Amino acid sequence: MSDSFPGPEDQADNDTNTPRRLPVDGNVAGRLSMVASLAPGAIAIAEPDGPPQPDGLRSYSLTTFGSLDQRSDDIARGLIAWGVQPGMRLAMLVPFGAGFIELVFALMKAGVVTVLVDPGMGRKHLIRCLSAAEPDGFIGIPKAQAVRSVLRRRFPKAKWNVTVGRRLFWGGKTLSQIADMGKAQQESLPFPRVNRVDDAAVIFTTGSTGPPKGVLYTHGIFHAQIDRIRERYDIHRGSRDLACFPLFGLFDAVMGVTTIIPDMDPTQPAAVNPERLIEAAAQWEIDQAFGSPALWNTVVRWADARNTTRPFPTLKRILSAGAPVPADTLVKLRELVHPEANIMTPYGATEALPVASIESREVIAETGPASLKGKGTCVGTRFEGVAWRIIEINDGPVTDIRETTELERGKIGELMVTGPMVTEKYVVRSDQNSLHKVADGKRTWHRMGDVGYLDARDRFWFCGRKAHRVTSGKRTLFTVPCEAIFNAHPAIYRSALVPRGKRPNQQPVMIVEPHADQMPISAETRDHLRNELLELASRNPLTRKITEVIIWDKPLPVDIRHNSKIFRETLAEHINNDNPQ
Repeated sequence: MSDSFPGPEDQADNDTNTPRRLPVDGNVAGRLSMVASLAPGAIAIAEPDGPPQPDGLRSYSLTTFGSLDQRSDDIARGLIAWGVQPGMRLAMLVPFGAGFIELVFALMKAGVVTVLVDPGMGRKHLIRCLSAAEPDGFIGIPKAQAVRSVLRRRFPKAKWNVTVGRRLFWGGKTLSQIADMGKAQQESLPFPRVNRVDDAAVIFTTGSTGPPKGVLYTHGIFHAQIDRIRERYDIHRGSRDLACFPLFGLFDAVMGVTTIIPDMDPTQPAAVNPERLIEAAAQWEIDQAFGSPALWNTVVRWADARNTTRPFPTLKRILSAGAPVPADTLVKLRELVHPEANIMTPYGATEALPVASIESREVIAETGPASLKGKGTCVGTRFEGVAWRIIEINDGPVTDIRETTELERGKIGELMVTGPMVTEKYVVRSDQNSLHKVADGKRTWHRMGDVGYLDARDRFWFCGRKAHRVTSGKRTLFTVPCEAIFNAHPAIYRSALVPRGKRPNQQPVMIVEPHADQMPISAETRDHLRNELLELASRNPLTRKITEVIIWDKPLPVDIRHNSKIFRETLAEHINNDNPQ
């Protein structure tokens, strides 16, 4: 049986008087229905059900593709029968799992726009983002609905509220009631027609540099993402994915891949217990895994400490996103997985994903050693359909392509991209559109906010975030090249270049985090390490102007989604308030 699926628009629908079970137009949820029709009894999702047993095995709750498709059908029809209209926005506040996945597909089938906010951003930002999204209702667990009810003045349009679990005083319907309403329709209620240009979701950025922004996704953008990911990484129906980054489970479902949900807190990937991953990998003979660099660093260090040999022998494909993976980590990680495994690092952003990718062998043999010398981090080559260019750095708005100046290869500038997976606008914090979206006829370019350069092979070398560069007179220091010099010291895990003062007269300060086994650090060792780092900096023209080093004896603050992107703004605020570590 072929591993490629026709798009939902390829399915026949000649009898317009017959209610359609499958969304047969541009709705991306039609891909799930196609997968389910090919293998209804295959396992779509497996999530732990109970504690590990002494033999390492554990019980799992299983969801088949057929039941996932049918359950999402029932919920979608129940919402429609209740009165929910296509184009309405419903915010999702449900923990990740099989229930989360079925709800997302149900909302898509109903033509609803799903609002997704990372709960790890904190209650203050969460409420502000949800309020700005102006949802027509909430689908959430009782705790979320209770908070929504107390703060109902912040959500004046939220009339359609579904509780996942027991409903108390706040009104609306329970999910069970909605599903029962859908079942009662007995497929007599057709789904709305959805086109590829129609809105599918509002997904918020983490706010790692600047305010969290609500990015508008269409069904067409999701189609483009799925096609590119499946083709570039040769993902086949029947694979088993250890989904250490929850949202990838949505891609798994429409590619016919079984999602194994590991026993871990998805909001703290760096704190994962590697034994739980190894147990799941062995029990399910996984061949694919998706996780952040922080997660894989934890796994590698755990294996190093125990001299563990190849604990993931069946793992042949690893995707790691959120930040680059250092070459030395890749070398060690390759020793833990199948010898022929491909370890890929896709590059992109919430607004444009995927953009580029690179495989571990290229990093280990070529680009990694260059990165250690301050050349930046190579993120690889473009995905099919992506165009990119490097323009002069500009902190202000740019609304038309004619306002940009393209730089020659090898020159560091600001990256902008366009393509079928590039979103066109923010619908929450729309004031940011002029700073990130550039019109070019019928195309829209997205300014990534990243700086770097293109090499002779059209690969992008990432040199940091535009907002994080340090300007000292006529000299500009970029974070990634400078930090690489300090990270080369064997005692240093990671570092962050931050400015003291304001542009254009900033003083560069390097804050370093030693490896965990180096802490706590005595005063004498601290002084010795600082002197070694200053000596290291003085020998490189990139870092010669860095004369202040702060040793941070606790983990640097990082993003909530991947635990990999350092919050340099927080560190800069700290040192500029005269609170040195």
